[in-house]
Amino acid sequence: MSTMTARSFPIFVAILLLVAMQSRTIQSKPSGDPFGFIKHLEGCHKNESVKGLHELKRYLEKFGYLNYGHQGKKGHDHANDDEFDDLLESAIKAYQQNHHLNVTGSLDNITVHEMMQPRCGVPDVVNGTKHYHTHKSIHTLAHYNFIPGNPRWTKRQLTYTFRSSVQVPAAQNIRSICAKAFQRWAQVTEFTFQEVTGSSPADIVIGFHRGDHNDGSAFDGPQGVLAHATSPDRNAIFHFDADENWSENPGPNQMDLESVAVHEIGHLLGLDHNDDPNADAIMSSGIRSGIAKRDLRADDIQGVRALYGFAN
Repeated sequence: MSTMTARSFPIFVAILLLVAMQSRTIQSKPSGDPFGFIKHLEGCHKNESVKGLHELKRYLEKFGYLNYGHQGKKGHDHANDDEFDDLLESAIKAYQQNHHLNVTGSLDNITVHEMMQPRCGVPDVVNGTKHYHTHKSIHTLAHYNFIPGNPRWTKRQLTYTFRSSVQVPAAQNIRSICAKAFQRWAQVTEFTFQEVTGSSPADIVIGFHRGDHNDGSAFDGPQGVLAHATSPDRNAIFHFDADENWSENPGPNQMDLESVAVHEIGHLLGLDHNDDPNADAIMSSGIRSGIAKRDLRADDIQGVRALYGFAN
């Protein structure tokens, strides 16, 4: 072997190793269920100290049920410890009430099972209260809710476009899928939705992203949070978690793209998660795998029409 060849060989190996490391970095995806830790907390109740309860506190805080912020440093400490305190019990009771479960304040089997379901990333509760719509009475069976402040679009012709930071092979037909999802809402309202391409300004930007994608709501990998959307706004966004097992025709452990799209568009129009005890409506927070739930229910339709004053 020549001197030149001998010197070049280590450099060549180093380059190969660098390329391999970069390849693994680009292709790596989170694994496991972000909500799987809750299973190990089943049976926990107040005054216990159990490893992992700090993760449950973060979960409940993320979806609006828990806030230690008003307690200063003491609250910060409790938010990060594994103590089952009074605030955690109250948060679990609020979660159970909101999901029409038996209100015990402890982590029984049914509560744990409900918490572990894949779901939308939009919080159920904002600023400590659930925002119920103002038209409910004891004579109605409506379960729809509006986003706090009742934000609405001031126009009826909305545009949307696609901008993703991650390419998802299973979502190659996302444009036609979203077009169908928008059409479901257009059929029951006075809205029209038009896709615009290129650099044209759009009312709504749709995309696939992974992990922290600079919108303040990082995704958590497969299962867990599937997608999120903002309320009506001139810079509205609707993001899918790129790490989910997406499908147009879902089998077991696959998430239906159109079902999730129809749900998130409801948020874009100003609807909050509803409180249907049967979880039948599109705007229920949980979205089960292996199921296509694409048709708007009467409650979804009544909600959007009531928000905008459209005739029934």
